[in-house]
Order: sequence, then structure tokens, then C-alpha cells
Amino acid sequence: MAGTMKVAMQNGPLVLSYMDRSGRIIVDRLADGFGMSKTQLAETAGLARETLYRVERSGTAKTQGRLREMLEIISRVTEWAGGKEQAMAWYRAHPLPAFGGRTAESLVKDGKAAAVREYLDHMALGGFA
Repeated sequence: MAGTMKVAMQNGPLVLSYMDRSGRIIVDRLADGFGMSKTQLAETAGLARETLYRVERSGTAKTQGRLREMLEIISRVTEWAGGKEQAMAWYRAHPLPAFGGRTAESLVKDGKAAAVREYLDHMALGGFA
């Protein structure tokens, strides 16, 4: 888990605020933090609804990875978006020209979180969309 905590710390306190001491994302805290139900959170992360309602499934590597990817991307845009709620709105609805107008949410659901992170890195360095 040391690597997980290192990545979380690089992405700021937003990610850390939803983790327990072992580096696992606490689903209830995350859903509450964004004013969502677990069903809405599951949809946003591209997970089956039941996944976040069952402790044994919410703690799997796949589930934790998807939630972490979502949080890392939201964390990267929080400052320039104007807050975490605005960053979540951007994540869910803002079309990204470099990806044919797809949203960060749809890309993460398709397993392309790394591409979104690279895009954000490019934009942060002054690149064009």
C-alpha cells in the first residue's frame, strides 16, 4: 500500500480525504462528500450498482482502482474548476476535444484513465486541447 499512498499524496488532500489509513477508499465517505448515493457513485465510476453496496465487492482491487482513477482525475482539476463539485461536474459532462468530445467519465469507464491523465498533464504544460 505504500505505493498507493504515494500516488494519493501526489494528487493532493482530496484523494487522501476519502481514504482510510491503509489506502482504501471509503465508499460511504466518497458518496457523501460529493452528495451522491452509492448508486450514483457507481454509475459515475462505471461500476455495477451492487458493487458499492457490498463490502466484499467495494474493497476489490478493480473497484478500488476505478474509484481511485476517478478521484485522481477530479483532484487534478479541482483547483482550476473552482472546487470539488465543479470538478465532478467537469468530469461527468465536459466534452474533451482531443477525445472526439467524450467526457473524462466515459473514458475512465472504458479503462482510459491514463489517457485522461496524460491529456491533463499536456494541458497543464500549456498544450492545446
